[in-house]
Amino acid sequence: MGESETDTLDDRGIAVVVPCYNAGDRVRPVIESLLQQTTRVIVVDDGSSDGCTDGLDSGGARVVKLDPNQGKGFAMLRGFQEALADTAVTYVAIVDADGQHDATELPRLLDAAIAADADLLIGSRTFDGPEVPWRSRFGNKLTAFMTKLLYGHAIGDTQSGYRLHSRRFLIEVLSSLEGGRYETEMAILVKALRGDFKVATEPIQTIYEEDNASSHFNKLRDTFRISRVLFSFWRK
Repeated sequence: MGESETDTLDDRGIAVVVPCYNAGDRVRPVIESLLQQTTRVIVVDDGSSDGCTDGLDSGGARVVKLDPNQGKGFAMLRGFQEALADTAVTYVAIVDADGQHDATELPRLLDAAIAADADLLIGSRTFDGPEVPWRSRFGNKLTAFMTKLLYGHAIGDTQSGYRLHSRRFLIEVLSSLEGGRYETEMAILVKALRGDFKVATEPIQTIYEEDNASSHFNKLRDTFRISRVLFSFWRK
């Protein structure tokens, strides 16, 4: 189902949530690129202290501020709540604030989600190139293996921050999941896999940086939390 010449992403009912915490000067070009795709851009500032979201609302984005810092999962869920308050919204995308995702891929991802009738569409990265940090490659392959082992679904990129969610799926997510940090993304994926929801993937382009200072993912702590979510849902 492709976009017609007169359809915009606003017409097609998509909103974008950008969780943000001390992203520095990276977040502004991300928001500017997204606003070229849709006017429904919601930035959730998760207690930033560097002023990274100052002035973004004057450019057309909606900025929601949390205080103090609570974690990416809390920021995501708050963004989902804000997006669904608009009854015209049918899909909500999540995009990372650090510039690793290409806003121009949104129309194609929406096409893919609609064509697959997906409740959760994951923008799937490639981990085999030499530019991919080994820790990213190892961490994603590990969680992909565990997801297939425990839930019987082969998801090549379980940790992608570029996703689209259907309205009906987010209503269930908001009614049953509590916020956290990076493990919330895994909890959302597992909820989709275990419930009456369809999960699909679509390739995306990603820029990898070995020492991305704006990334607050702690390799040991957050990988442990993600693994704990995988096993805790499996045991229920």
